[in-house]
Amino acid sequence: MWLRRLLLIPILLGFVGLGVWVYFFYEPKPDARLACYYGGYDFSDGLIGSVTPTTGIRSLRLTLMSGETWKLDPAPDAGDMPTTFTMSRGWTGDVTPGASVEFGSCTDGVVRIRGAGAVDDNEGRRNTFDITEATFVSHGLKLYGRLVMPRVEGAVPVAVLGHGSERDSAVLFNRLQYLLPANGIGVFVFDKRGTGQSEGTYSQNFHWLADDMAAALTTARKTAGALAREVGFQGGSQAGWILPLAASKVKTDFVVVGFGLAEGVLAEDREEVFDDLRGAGYGEDVIAKAREITDATGKIMLSRFKDGYEDLDAVRAKYGKEPWYEKVNGEYTGYLLGLPNWVIQIVGPWLDVGTSWEYDPLPALQAYQGPHLWVLAGRDSSAPSANTLKILRDVQARRSNLDVVMFPNADHGIIEFIQKPDGTRVETGFSPGYFPLLVDWIHFKQPQLTVSGPIVYDGDKPAAPAAP
Repeated sequence: MWLRRLLLIPILLGFVGLGVWVYFFYEPKPDARLACYYGGYDFSDGLIGSVTPTTGIRSLRLTLMSGETWKLDPAPDAGDMPTTFTMSRGWTGDVTPGASVEFGSCTDGVVRIRGAGAVDDNEGRRNTFDITEATFVSHGLKLYGRLVMPRVEGAVPVAVLGHGSERDSAVLFNRLQYLLPANGIGVFVFDKRGTGQSEGTYSQNFHWLADDMAAALTTARKTAGALAREVGFQGGSQAGWILPLAASKVKTDFVVVGFGLAEGVLAEDREEVFDDLRGAGYGEDVIAKAREITDATGKIMLSRFKDGYEDLDAVRAKYGKEPWYEKVNGEYTGYLLGLPNWVIQIVGPWLDVGTSWEYDPLPALQAYQGPHLWVLAGRDSSAPSANTLKILRDVQARRSNLDVVMFPNADHGIIEFIQKPDGTRVETGFSPGYFPLLVDWIHFKQPQLTVSGPIVYDGDKPAAPAAP
């Protein structure tokens, strides 16, 4: 019996490894024939949008500057090379009856929207941008990017697009490479190390990634030449840790961070755990107990799965039978609580991507003196923003060119959602005003908003609601 159990261990680990590979590493490639649909579009009623690939080999995503977005899937009778697509609002998966998007030929660059409410019976034409491919070297790795410039007179700001923790190709999937140039802003987009057409192994070592970003900005400035009025960074999520650090390594004219954290990496997991427990109705007495758990799991992560198991066993024994224990999730704590220590010790190092668990972002944030914008999500389930807002407001007291805008009802990505009775969230689209905010701030370095709801913290001034 013991021998059969012993033999089951490598089989179990094999299945675990396969599942992890599919979840984290497998990247289905979009159908390259649909690439002629990708781009920025000007619509007949003044709307601006982008078309990019998305999950699914022949699926696309249409995103408008208003924040409305749809997943486009080939219509049932679309054939092998689809031109007509059904529309599903946001990430709901619910097809809008009677709504469709129809693309013209690859040469005419026309798209038509039918039956989609406010954008019904609308025709768009694909923009023509000047695109220059560029490779550059960082830490001995050749990284692939491209400069996307609008065809306008005079010099324009150029944003070098930073990355979150995603593993897919930014050159393929990043919608801002079309939305920003359609609004008169140049973009340098590149595949980070280990993704897309760039060399190397995927990593979350922030120091390496900051060096890569700095090298990308240098390349963007050189490639754009006199066409660039200024060159800075824009990025979301994990980019909040990386972009201020990169700005300390290279001349940077501006930094824009979306839905990132101004505190360390361990705080992301900790604050997620606390938010979940508060959402379930538990008070600060339980939060104090949960902090003991996150301290124990954080110790394991800091040691890269070498130490901390005695502390983990201690909190399991101490709180394992309490009613709130099963609701502890977070970025990694819930997984560690539910796995035997021996599995963590084997699988953990295999999944380690060099994350800078010890990194403190505050020194770089305080050191950068250029114009700086942070856009936060008030109901961020992946990077809870309450502590970050406090930190940024403290920095603002000494820095009048740091602006903060809070979208109070948005989740991670500045995405709106519907919350179901069971607590799950269904994402419906980007927050109105988010994309125009990015455009206006990059152009004018002022947090201008024309929608109600977001809260503007303008430099060292008190918070004020957006104009109606």
